[in-house]
Amino acid sequence: MQATIYPALLILASLPALALASPAHSSAASQATSSPQSSLIPRPRVDAAPQEGGIQVARAMLAQAAVPRSIRPQARGGMDIKVATANISFHNWISRFRGRAMKAGIRSATLERSMRGIRYNTSVIEKDRNQSEFTKQIWDYLDSAASDSRVTNGRKALRERRQVLERIEARYGVEKEIVTAIWGLESAYGARRGNMPVIESLSTLAFDGRRGSFFEAQLIAALKIVQAGDVAPRAMTGSWAGAMGHTQFIPTSYLAYAVDFTGDGKRDIWSDNPADALASTAAYLKKSGWVTGQPWGVEVSLPRGFDYARANRKTRKMPSEWARLGVRDMHGRPVRDYGKASILLPAGAQGAAFMIFHNFSVIERYNAADAYVIGVGHLADRIAGGDRIKARWPRGDRALRRAEKQELQRRLTARGFDTRGVDGIIGPRTIAAVRAYQRSVGMAADGYPSYTILKKLR
Repeated sequence: MQATIYPALLILASLPALALASPAHSSAASQATSSPQSSLIPRPRVDAAPQEGGIQVARAMLAQAAVPRSIRPQARGGMDIKVATANISFHNWISRFRGRAMKAGIRSATLERSMRGIRYNTSVIEKDRNQSEFTKQIWDYLDSAASDSRVTNGRKALRERRQVLERIEARYGVEKEIVTAIWGLESAYGARRGNMPVIESLSTLAFDGRRGSFFEAQLIAALKIVQAGDVAPRAMTGSWAGAMGHTQFIPTSYLAYAVDFTGDGKRDIWSDNPADALASTAAYLKKSGWVTGQPWGVEVSLPRGFDYARANRKTRKMPSEWARLGVRDMHGRPVRDYGKASILLPAGAQGAAFMIFHNFSVIERYNAADAYVIGVGHLADRIAGGDRIKARWPRGDRALRRAEKQELQRRLTARGFDTRGVDGIIGPRTIAAVRAYQRSVGMAADGYPSYTILKKLR
């Protein structure tokens, strides 16, 4: 959760844009995992430089490039001039980075062992540059996150690993179905852990500079993991953005939360045995405030005439108080008093409604996107034998692209519903402006920034 999400478990912005990010995953890292919005199947790597030889080979090849050549990397043989130049700059950057790493406590021997033979990896940059702007609507996301096959595979994984999962639950108080669901979303129960070389990927991203300080911090953390003896440099593999193992921890989250559950002296989240990874995920959630026995959320039905202004994260009531306002579970019964809860409408008044509890915010620490949290919670419920989501979704609607979100903000402000800026980020002020506009035209004032609203404003 953390994410990211997404550790992952480290995602990015919350709904309505379903980007996946969190302390566990960076926004980049979470999008690079095998969650329903992404794939760990690597793209073909472009020849950027030989695996061995480093800067000397790059300079020699650059010197030989007397004849003008295509600016595109060569598919077979040779090297593009731009890529050769990038490799020279990359290895110069590594020389400068060594000093910063040693100041951070990385020994020279660790650097030599970990950085030997790495290259400027153009496929990492390609993936970073070409992240799609398109975001799934929550119903599309959940169709994948809690698909029949993912539920079936989750039940199978739980049966096969029941003994270790029950021991993890007993030690950390985090229900085995929740841990299994995170495992399912992050790596398809270990089937897609990522095979990119993490140190090379993080070095490339730190050098590239778009989020250089973040990725350099992850690189130093990765080197500390190697230095501690938990994993060899070449065995440290993961997503192109550095999320690692069965539950896709980024290096800084690994250092903070990973545990040696098997007792072999290593915190091994990479091997075929998922015990350390699953226990590390439970430890992360426990340290983030997990409440044993409390649900993440419960699907509920809202009464006719419900005041949608009450559907916000700041309005928290005991379920018995919500029941007095007509909010019931999908069987018409009051929800048990597990603790104070809010009402969440991830697709507005036309979609499902959830009563969410403190544990919802704990999963958010793993990955901050509402869609991810609901995906984990719903998948866990299904693995445990629970029902599908019963409410219908407004499947005719689609997600707004960033330019459309900016247009929505401009049009709302022009109509007198000030969003306090046009940045394409749907925050509390934009939601309040949408709600005020909806009231003015007699719509349900749920604050949901739908494509339908944008068309109406046009």
